[in-house]
Amino acid sequence: MAGLTTFITMAYIIFVNPAILSATGMDRGAVFTATILATVIATLIMGLYANVPFAQAPGMGLNSFFTFTVVLTMGFSWHQALAIVFLCGVINFIIVITKVRKLLIQAIPESLQHAIGGGIGLFIAYIGFKNAHFLDFIVQGNNVVHADLQDGHIVELVSRDVLPALARFNDPTTLLALAGIIVTVVMLLLRWRGALLLGILFTTAIGLLIGMVTWPSFRVQDFLPPSLAPTLFKLDLAGLFDQPDQLFSILTVIVAFSLSDTFDTIGTFIGAGRKAGIFDQSDETRLKTGRGLSSKMDRALFSDGIATSLGALLGTSNVTSYVESAAGISAGGRTGLTSVFTALLFLLCLFLAPLAMLIPASATAAALIVVGILMIESLKQVAWNDIDQAVAAFFTVVMMPFTFSIANGVAAGFIFYVLTKGVRGEWRSVHPLMYIVTGLFLFNFIISAFH
Repeated sequence: MAGLTTFITMAYIIFVNPAILSATGMDRGAVFTATILATVIATLIMGLYANVPFAQAPGMGLNSFFTFTVVLTMGFSWHQALAIVFLCGVINFIIVITKVRKLLIQAIPESLQHAIGGGIGLFIAYIGFKNAHFLDFIVQGNNVVHADLQDGHIVELVSRDVLPALARFNDPTTLLALAGIIVTVVMLLLRWRGALLLGILFTTAIGLLIGMVTWPSFRVQDFLPPSLAPTLFKLDLAGLFDQPDQLFSILTVIVAFSLSDTFDTIGTFIGAGRKAGIFDQSDETRLKTGRGLSSKMDRALFSDGIATSLGALLGTSNVTSYVESAAGISAGGRTGLTSVFTALLFLLCLFLAPLAMLIPASATAAALIVVGILMIESLKQVAWNDIDQAVAAFFTVVMMPFTFSIANGVAAGFIFYVLTKGVRGEWRSVHPLMYIVTGLFLFNFIISAFH
């Protein structure tokens, strides 16, 4: 029952991940297969080696960062972005075996860990709002300049006076997404298991009824798993380093991916694992003092560390431990058997590719917004009445959606945390690793200012 519960609560990823990553030009069917295979293999490793009830799959915030920041904003090809994800996985693996990741658990204050989770939730929700066409962006007329390019095209150069405004809700995509949000939220309020998945299916069904989604004529062969060839081993490591002037941008993205992936995992293990007693006090003691991979937390971090590179080789963004695993834990899951059963259920989904291709943007947008609602819960752990915590947490949270970057939010939180402690004269209470990472973030901003 626990494995089924975990599966139901996170099965939406097999629909949402291909929809998000295909915006980069990746083959949607191949991403569908890569998503499932990465989920199955990584979750089996977690269950059989670490013996903990956590499932792994491509992370929601990380796939959005991959698509909307690394590829569509920074201009990397998806092949290069996969190479970056692969390198991030290698770094995460090194971090695990050299105990750096455990040091991060001890170094990062809990208030910042919770703020990062909430900020990612806002970031994901903002993407959902954009994809649902809930927002119009108003440009003041005097600030638009037309420029003629050498190839004969005309582009509009817009100043920074661009203001978001609420849409008029006369767009079918917007109305369908709104219906999906309302239904999903109602199911969440009624404590229905698998509300996200059911919400996606409901929104798709409505789209079919009103003609926004076309029902294809399925053949038996259509239900065979889509070929993985378009994405398998397609990372472009050589092309990634062809341009030396891009080196710093590459390093920045790798750091952003690594930090986001690390904090996502740490938050999941701390939040769900400690609360349920999976990682008890004795296990955490072995984590801090033991040698090798002696504790369950060690082995879980190791399993998570190798999952990202595995996903990149198959053709998907960072694979990470899912907070939805908490649903299975609450249903009684305590061992790796829960993860094994969840993995087997995902394996069966390989034969549902035609149904996954039906999912409209409105359904995935609604899911993103609801995921944001669920992730924002972590902000209640921040002591907002304590100005020392509130300053760093605030900048962590707001900078992610405002700058459309998870990494910028993490950087702002680190910088203001160190600043707060310095002003208070408590600089000795800051872990040395915090100073190192904060220095790297500051160096990044300084270089970017003159780049």
